[in-house]
Amino acid sequence: MNRNSIIALAVAVVLGIIAVYLVNSYLTGQEGRIAAQEAAGERTQVAVASAPLGYGTEITRDRVRFISYPTNALPPGTFSDFETLFPEGKTRHALRPIQVNQPLLAADLTGEGEGASIAATLPPGMRAATVSVNAVSSVAGFIQPNDSVDVLITRQSITGSQQVTDVLLQNVRVIAMDQRAQDSNQPAVSSTATLEVTPVDAQKLALGQQLGQLSLVLRKPGVEENIQTVETVSLNDLRYELQRGAYEGATASVPEPTQAVARPTRRFTRPAASARPAPPPKPRVEVTRGLDTSSYEVGEYED
Repeated sequence: MNRNSIIALAVAVVLGIIAVYLVNSYLTGQEGRIAAQEAAGERTQVAVASAPLGYGTEITRDRVRFISYPTNALPPGTFSDFETLFPEGKTRHALRPIQVNQPLLAADLTGEGEGASIAATLPPGMRAATVSVNAVSSVAGFIQPNDSVDVLITRQSITGSQQVTDVLLQNVRVIAMDQRAQDSNQPAVSSTATLEVTPVDAQKLALGQQLGQLSLVLRKPGVEENIQTVETVSLNDLRYELQRGAYEGATASVPEPTQAVARPTRRFTRPAASARPAPPPKPRVEVTRGLDTSSYEVGEYED
């Protein structure tokens, strides 16, 4: 082994020892801080789920266990004992899916003795509105609860001469498809969709269902995905060239089709044949024999 290899090996060993020392010191310090917090009473028992809980699942004692959490890192709405979680023996239900070891929070559970309902999951000021959908307008059943969608409306134009499609609502959360309020991870065609909307948007949906056909468009959640300038699409926009120019912001106009330059054609007119003079009539001789008369042409006499 040459000298350079020995030096490189020695440096690697030294760096490995230093790394082990630093990691050991960090872990030891963490354990010491945790032990100090527990000794100082800075940790609290928090109720967490001991099994997966789906929407509407009843919270029972066998589905809850308690673990120690740092007091200064507790989220709001935690429960520290069964008496707080089940006051006077009243049960609670899950309003949204809860995973194992996830803290049970008041915002994720119903009130004391209340059953799970869609109304309990609505944020303040929001409403739940249901619209009719089918296999096509619900993206072949791929829309699931808690997805975000845009709502389109296809209606008659103001003049009534043609049909147009508008973007009615954007970034709307789906509460349920039919009576399913949980994501099943399997496509399922539904006949209704319940959407989380504002009171004014609920009025728009009610009016839109009477005036035309509503369609849902699956999208990414977030206002940053919204269309800033909403366009009304009519029959005149179904041509590809117009669509590119109108909706992709193309500055160049669509080139007009070039017309072929007509080349001058040379026409040849045949001269009309000169009319030949009609030959003079030949002399004729009539011979009468009794009652019969006959006519004979007389040829020219040549010397």
